[in-house]
Amino acid sequence: MINKHDILLIGLNHKTAPVEIRECIGFSGDESDQALLDLHALEAVHEVLLVSTCNRVEALVTTSSKDDAVRQIVTLLAEMNGIPADDFEDKLYRHVNDEAVRHIFRVASSLDSMVVGEPQILGQIKEAYRKAATKKTSGVILNRLLHKTFLVAKRVRTETGIGDHAVSISYAAIELARKIFGDLEGRKVMLVGAGEMAELAVEHLIRNHADQILVANRTFERGVELARRFNGRAIRFEEIATGLESVDIVISSTGASDYVIRREQVRGVMRRRRNRPLFFIDIAVPRDIDPEINRLNNIYAYDIDDLKGVIEENIEDRQRAAVKGERLVDEAVIRFHQWYENLDVVPTIVGLRRKFEGVTRAEVARTFSGGSLPEVAPEALDKMVNALVNKILHDPTTILKREEGHGNKAQLLAAIRKLFKLDDNDTI
Repeated sequence: MINKHDILLIGLNHKTAPVEIRECIGFSGDESDQALLDLHALEAVHEVLLVSTCNRVEALVTTSSKDDAVRQIVTLLAEMNGIPADDFEDKLYRHVNDEAVRHIFRVASSLDSMVVGEPQILGQIKEAYRKAATKKTSGVILNRLLHKTFLVAKRVRTETGIGDHAVSISYAAIELARKIFGDLEGRKVMLVGAGEMAELAVEHLIRNHADQILVANRTFERGVELARRFNGRAIRFEEIATGLESVDIVISSTGASDYVIRREQVRGVMRRRRNRPLFFIDIAVPRDIDPEINRLNNIYAYDIDDLKGVIEENIEDRQRAAVKGERLVDEAVIRFHQWYENLDVVPTIVGLRRKFEGVTRAEVARTFSGGSLPEVAPEALDKMVNALVNKILHDPTTILKREEGHGNKAQLLAAIRKLFKLDDNDTI
């Protein structure tokens, strides 16, 4: 009989442990490689996958002794990180079998993330699985589980649209720009100031194939440094009005106490632009851009409160998508459970097939041993044997794979193996 192991997931995340604990338990690149091998070497662990990010550290294992596995993993984490187990043990969660499967499905689908719908975690789990496969710490159960995990995550993202809407200031700015311009490819951008969120927005624009980047900063040297980073061109603060003539998008985040760009300044620019649309994203507090410019034709100006409003709407959209995502995860857990429960059935079915095939072939050979073998191709005899075995085993196979209606499956399997001597080494 196959010794089917339990699936255990043990870990902590941003919900259960503060950052000072997570950074003590987490593993960097080379450290995670060694930790993976050390976890696999534990007596109670058979297969293992290790996920370590800034928001979570989780070990997904198969084990024949859950309690021993938990104890050994906790001890190893304490030893490897040089901290007492008492400092983090109460922050750990433990999920077994279906709950462990549900957890890894939810994590990969970004339903358990700090920001629901963020895409990074799936890539991090794929990298963790790549390491486990390369170092041969995963086996039949985790291989199947992780392949299913990736399919579930793809389905949740595709069917719910959970990642379609921006939930950060920088992403929200890009989403608004798309609504105005459609395709952002080839659009020219001016960055005014050097705030972190504004720089992130520029990075997102570049990833969306925006073209030339102008950087205007009060400290020209800092502007040159940023321009080099974005493969753009630095201009002096006094040249902002001239720069407005050629760009499509302006992202501003200075520390100025008054408006940097005013209505009258932009009015003259729009005449020279022949009223081509101009999009302003003002992420500064206090604001850099005079809100009165919104009264001008083909001017679109949004401040940080506008962006926060977009984010709040999008968070609500993601929460609605998450409800559907949870249903898709629950369906996938049921399907994986069915496969997992049938793991111990497979060796018995294989054993029955071998037994019946052996008996059938032996009888065919005995019947025609006197030279009276009809002129039938060997392929036809093989086909007949397979057809006979398939018909004989159809009902037993169906019953064995069915979860309900036959009492204790373990007792049934034991009875079949005893009746047909599947565990004996007797020859036919």
